[in-house]
Amino acid sequence: MRKLLLLPAAILFAVCIFSAFSKPFQLIPEWAGTRDTIQFPGESHFRNIRQLTFGGDNAEAYFSFDGKWLVFQRTSAKDGLSCDQIFAGRIPEPGKPFEYKLISTGKGRTTCGFFTKDGKHIIYASTHLGGDECPPVPDRSKYGNKYIWPLYGSYDIFMADLDGKIVKQLTNSAGYDAEATLSPDGKKMVYTSVKDGDLELYVMDLKTGKEKRITHTPGYDGGAWFSPDGKKLIWRASRPGNETELAEYKALLAEGLVAPTNMEVFVADADGNNVQQVTKLGQANWAPSFMPDSKRIIFASNHEYKRGFPFNMYTMNGDGSNLQKVSRDKGFDAFPMFSYSGRQIVFCSNRNNGGTRDTNIFIADWED
Repeated sequence: MRKLLLLPAAILFAVCIFSAFSKPFQLIPEWAGTRDTIQFPGESHFRNIRQLTFGGDNAEAYFSFDGKWLVFQRTSAKDGLSCDQIFAGRIPEPGKPFEYKLISTGKGRTTCGFFTKDGKHIIYASTHLGGDECPPVPDRSKYGNKYIWPLYGSYDIFMADLDGKIVKQLTNSAGYDAEATLSPDGKKMVYTSVKDGDLELYVMDLKTGKEKRITHTPGYDGGAWFSPDGKKLIWRASRPGNETELAEYKALLAEGLVAPTNMEVFVADADGNNVQQVTKLGQANWAPSFMPDSKRIIFASNHEYKRGFPFNMYTMNGDGSNLQKVSRDKGFDAFPMFSYSGRQIVFCSNRNNGGTRDTNIFIADWED
């Protein structure tokens, strides 16, 4: 779900886990030159860090269950990719290039790729049934230049093999269906849909198609993940705090839009019970996932900066205590995911981009 052109605050949060829009991230000129390194002082958890992509906007890179592949979304105007498409590639040995291939159709806009348990298929959301071209982005000037994210009604979730052949359409509701990830056993899919009139989370049994609605509170709920032990769910939510905010939220939703500039991290049991708000940091706290122990949490946030960025990655206990800053880029670090072995982490960053707007994929060994 993935990166966006953001100026000055309220920027970015890719939906999927943040994207469904598209994202060239706007760098501040005074920062140019400070990103030309792949590791910053204080990033003590990263060992043997490597940059895998070089150029374009690459986001939401996620491991296959065996830890040997990555799936991600990519936009690159110079390569003819005017909006996000899904790619996958085998993680190379150190010193060798990362080679990847197109998985999605190349039509419409896509977001939120995720490997199935067998490693032979990928689920992702796409608008291609609604048209071959990239769907139009909203005119933010009509909304006071707020960060506005379009909820394309043509988004549905598909399953494709590694040759890009779609083998199954998993959703077919009239509205937005996207931001899907899978349970550790590969049997269930959690995703965001507007089919009941609000942006809520649903869990679907992939074999039977039966599903359960998980959230029931007005506001945006999205970017959900299962914990590694499969017992819990974690997601980001942007909930209206008063009647005025609720009215504004509903007005935008009626136009197929949402403005998730304030988000907090929530957790619940895998069946939707025992919902708890974990963070109360303010601004944008998003892209959360459980760490390998299924107790601690890693997420991205801009809460330290009133202007809306940088975005950095943080860890915390399951109750929000022991908040620790993990990354130190002065631009954008987000979309962290641990390999299922817990030995490696992958994330996306503006670092080492030569002062451009490029966002690239980085992988590192993790040291606690």
